[in-house]
Amino acid sequence: MANIWDLNHLQPRTDVVVAGETMPALFWNAVAQRGEQVFMRQKELGLWREWTWAQTGEAVREIANGLLSLGFQRGECASILSNTVVEWMLADMAILSCAGVSNGIYPTDSAEQAQYLCEDSRTTVLFVEDEEQLDKALEVRERLPLLRKIVVFDTKGLRDFRDVGVIDLAALRELGRIHAKDHPGAMQARVAACQPADLAILVYTSGTTGKPKGAMHSHAGLIYTVRGYNRIVAQDERDERMCFLPLCHIAERIGGAFFAVYTGSVLNFVERPETVPENVREISPTVFTAVPRVWEKFYSAVTIALRESSRLQQLAYAWGIGVGMRIADRILARQPVSAWLKLQFHVARLIALNNVRKLIGVHRARFCVTGAAPISPDLVKWYLALGVPMAEVWGMTETCGAATSTPAGGIKPGMVGPACPFNEVRLDPITNEIQVRGPNVFMGYLNLPEKTAETFTPDGWLRTGDVGQVDEDGYYRITDRMKDIIITAGGKNVTPSEIENDLKFSPYITDAVVIGDKRPYLTVIVMIDQENVEKFAQDRDIPFSNYTSLTRAAEVQQLIWDEIERVNRKFARVEQIKKFFLLETQLGAEDEELTPTMKLKRKFVEKKYAERIEALYR
Repeated sequence: MANIWDLNHLQPRTDVVVAGETMPALFWNAVAQRGEQVFMRQKELGLWREWTWAQTGEAVREIANGLLSLGFQRGECASILSNTVVEWMLADMAILSCAGVSNGIYPTDSAEQAQYLCEDSRTTVLFVEDEEQLDKALEVRERLPLLRKIVVFDTKGLRDFRDVGVIDLAALRELGRIHAKDHPGAMQARVAACQPADLAILVYTSGTTGKPKGAMHSHAGLIYTVRGYNRIVAQDERDERMCFLPLCHIAERIGGAFFAVYTGSVLNFVERPETVPENVREISPTVFTAVPRVWEKFYSAVTIALRESSRLQQLAYAWGIGVGMRIADRILARQPVSAWLKLQFHVARLIALNNVRKLIGVHRARFCVTGAAPISPDLVKWYLALGVPMAEVWGMTETCGAATSTPAGGIKPGMVGPACPFNEVRLDPITNEIQVRGPNVFMGYLNLPEKTAETFTPDGWLRTGDVGQVDEDGYYRITDRMKDIIITAGGKNVTPSEIENDLKFSPYITDAVVIGDKRPYLTVIVMIDQENVEKFAQDRDIPFSNYTSLTRAAEVQQLIWDEIERVNRKFARVEQIKKFFLLETQLGAEDEELTPTMKLKRKFVEKKYAERIEALYR
């Protein structure tokens, strides 16, 4: 583990790691190049099962030939309705190896949502994870005339189920083995027929405003982007990664799965979304990419654990993190770190900080990456003080992931870095909207030529809808979404994300939505961190019978108000929160208030809780 004042080990590579101008060509070249090296791991029945590149290639070849035996044509779309599991990756590579179009569907989507995505993408084969997802597919199958076959990964609970339109993955692989014997070279011919300009994947936007839109990415754009990623967050076969974010989200699909195909870094699939904290400690990734909500949860876990620790442990942590903060200050100011401070930091790691890193699971991490939503600058600095540089990236589905990135050796908390070397970024001189141009930018929205045209400026730049600033070093700062800027009744412009990020730094607050457009003052809707607030209540013998009664307890209300007051002190009077209310329903991934990345949908929440919001202004 290198020290945070020596970041030469983070310098990116610019050489071509694996040849290939389409994703299937890249994948099969990687299989040939890496053979018996481990590519993936997944925990099954308490044990981690390894997949070598050769084993992965064998499974993908059989699935691809299975698809060919079903009559799957070049350019047809197959969709995957599943959590993040190894089979997702196998199906994805098989679809692409047939020169098909691969589309992911969130496992939390309803049957109706899955139907819409299958209709819009003209899906002919649907891969589903298990009985739960199969039920959704069967519910809407009659309304999907193009759907020829449903393939199930996990058949537990389906032993007596029989349906001519449904096949399990093992049976599909058997069909593939027969097809490959009867038609040798058929799959390789499809791989060779695949062209860089062809449509490769669809990534549907979350649809917070209207129906989801299918962002189209070509093979050329994908290859260009993964090669570009190695110029900002370089990795190789020695790296261990976690694969746990939804694979139908651009972040995990490109920055996780496809980037690992290119670099050879090992993909470790978590058991379930709920086991991430446990699995990360087992995996101890060397590179860790996550959304701010994950980083916030880890910080909260440390904060709560400290409150339960001994006085001596608390003092040791306070001294250790203090040393880390002093080093972080010097690194951020681009100043040298003295030998005395380095020595103190080594001691601080031995007596406190290494334990904190192990508690989180980042004790082997060369660096961490955060993206997909804004993060508190204080949190970035805290991880740096632990000795783990955190690179902020910014991008969107339409830019194929990252469009700006903070160099690990040039972190500026609150800034998302300069433009990535593989694309251009600019600010609109009038609106300060951030705009992007480059080969990584998407082909457009499927079946929506007018929406596609609206998304680009007359001179060909992508309108991102994010408002920002840029400093003298070319570092960008995202101030907010254009549509989310609040203009109070007094005419004051407020960027709610800044306030919300500071609120989420609290271990007791999971998410927050600031309200105040055309209003006399600001208010906020808060979603509490259930685990930490329950612990707070139990430690103080505060009675509660369920989640709703917990949020209504006077002591909990006061706890959250104290956290709001802490944040208020950082802002001008006009930007301070005057009133709040707590969401009284425990929200999960299936609830429509949350995006697939577990963020509250601002407009939806404002509409759904309009009456409670109005009550705050009476």
